[in-house]
Amino acid sequence: MLLVLIGLSGALAVAAGAFAAHGASEQAAEWLKTGASYQLIHAVAALAIVERIGAKGPAILFIAGGAIFALTLYLMAFGAPRWFGAITPIGGTLMILGWLWLAWIAFRC
Repeated sequence: MLLVLIGLSGALAVAAGAFAAHGASEQAAEWLKTGASYQLIHAVAALAIVERIGAKGPAILFIAGGAIFALTLYLMAFGAPRWFGAITPIGGTLMILGWLWLAWIAFRC
């Protein structure tokens, strides 16, 4: 199931980036690009650590954090209230925790 979520996360990131490049207004395009970048990077990172070392915990935080971070930006790009931006840092925090967890795993090995 984790690989399914990783695949969906990557696909959504590419779609958001494409829409930012071809159909969004200036501010919306910036939100879409930022969300897509973070989401795609963390989808690839999640895939790498699951496949390479089997670290599902950090991968789950990458996917969950990337989804929360990116989706709040995507929603604002499509007209959601600006207060959604207050939720975005929760996703960022989860991604940071995923990286710290990964560092802890590497330190212990």
